[in-house]
Amino acid sequence: MQDFELFGNPFAWYAEMHHNTPVFYDPEHQSWMVFRYDDVKQVFSDWKIFSSKIPQPPEQTDFTESLNFTDPPKHRTLRSLVGQVFTTRRVEALAPRITQITHELLDGVQHRGEMDFMHDLAIPLPVIVIAEILGVPVGDRGDFKRWSDGIVVYDQAALTAMADYFRHLLAERRKHPGQDLISDLIAAHETGETLSPQELVDFCIVLLVGGNETTTNLLGNAMLCFSDYPEAFAQLKQDPQLLPLAIEEVLRYRSPVQAMTRFTQVETQLHGQTIPAGKMVTVWMGAANRDEAQFEHADVFVIDRDPNPHMAFGNGIHFCLGAPLARLESKIVLSTVLERLPNLRIAPNRELEFIPSVEVHGVKSLPVLF
Repeated sequence: MQDFELFGNPFAWYAEMHHNTPVFYDPEHQSWMVFRYDDVKQVFSDWKIFSSKIPQPPEQTDFTESLNFTDPPKHRTLRSLVGQVFTTRRVEALAPRITQITHELLDGVQHRGEMDFMHDLAIPLPVIVIAEILGVPVGDRGDFKRWSDGIVVYDQAALTAMADYFRHLLAERRKHPGQDLISDLIAAHETGETLSPQELVDFCIVLLVGGNETTTNLLGNAMLCFSDYPEAFAQLKQDPQLLPLAIEEVLRYRSPVQAMTRFTQVETQLHGQTIPAGKMVTVWMGAANRDEAQFEHADVFVIDRDPNPHMAFGNGIHFCLGAPLARLESKIVLSTVLERLPNLRIAPNRELEFIPSVEVHGVKSLPVLF
């Protein structure tokens, strides 16, 4: 199957792989593919076999020292350093500002009776929030979204531009510290260790890309789920207390990140297959989250599913650092939308264009009426 066929609806393919070839080598992508929940969880859990230190082209220096691409003990040190400043308390303290931004964005469109849910709300809100956390000037936010979108589809020029921007901003903050995360990261230390210049740049990139792409697509995918399951949406409107469970089910049913990669350190066995050392492994979280062996009625959106041990944010030591922020933003935005736009619905007869990526799942645009 061609990659472009999977952009919007990979789920039938997942079901086929679950039953026929849950672990196999794909010569076209030169990677082992892993689909079932238990196998995906095993890959995430065993970093000594399935390393996050993916081989990068020798000419690439940016985005090679981030949390995403390191193993312990370095990963442990990086995460501890970052965890000192990107705390749960810091995230929770953002709630009033996230609420304010949400209302401001809706104030700008409510009189029209229609909007593009992505471009008017789901895209700008997390970009504004993460830019404010980092201390990025207002005028630079447009560049951030453009670079972030480029990085998702492996645009090297976008990665270079964002890295250069952060190098400049970090140099400015070293001279003139502010009340922002970048200033705090520069000052962070643990047992005498500090983040290296490249580690600082890479963490800023991770936080910016992960901090806006995940929430943006979680919000858009929630609208798709509610549209596909109007009875569930009506249930949510009747009982807004279901919203936290609904968000978890969106994460499971239409995971914003569908796949991640690992690299085998040693030869290993997985689901009866022998995977040699030094091989790429593609971990399909989106498929794991649709595994009937783990989730009853896995291909149905169950708005009050509980428990819901999905792996939309990964698993193990690399569990997404930004998950609490994505959940908080989504809860505030969706509760505000339910309150202010109770008749919100996707505009009829609109062709949905999905992001051209098999790893990231979401729509580019989503016209809605209310």
